[in-house]
Amino acid sequence: MSQSSPFFDPPLPFPIKVVPSATGPVQIYEIPDDQKGAILELLYIFRPVPSLDDVMEDIHTEKRFRVREFLVAREGEMNVLASPYYLEAGGTVIDWVPVRRARKKWGAKSNFRGIRPVR
Repeated sequence: MSQSSPFFDPPLPFPIKVVPSATGPVQIYEIPDDQKGAILELLYIFRPVPSLDDVMEDIHTEKRFRVREFLVAREGEMNVLASPYYLEAGGTVIDWVPVRRARKKWGAKSNFRGIRPVR
């Protein structure tokens, strides 16, 4: 008899396809568009949960995407919410930055003026 653990996720009720990635084969769920909102609510680890229409940036690739383009990978016994660039660079939900914040922090019109000397 096996014991369940809070560190393992039950599989999602969607078909899985195995696809190549930069690090080897990965299992990706095929989630219908009409189920994406519910899956985002279930797997997004921060609050507030973004809208499916929000734009994020994957910090590993520095590429933007709409949240609705997310992937869910089955890694071991876990469901991993990931950017659409997960297969090329491994960007999971902790690597997403809202574009408005990325633009403010890193954009060309930054308010950063450099370091002032200490007197």
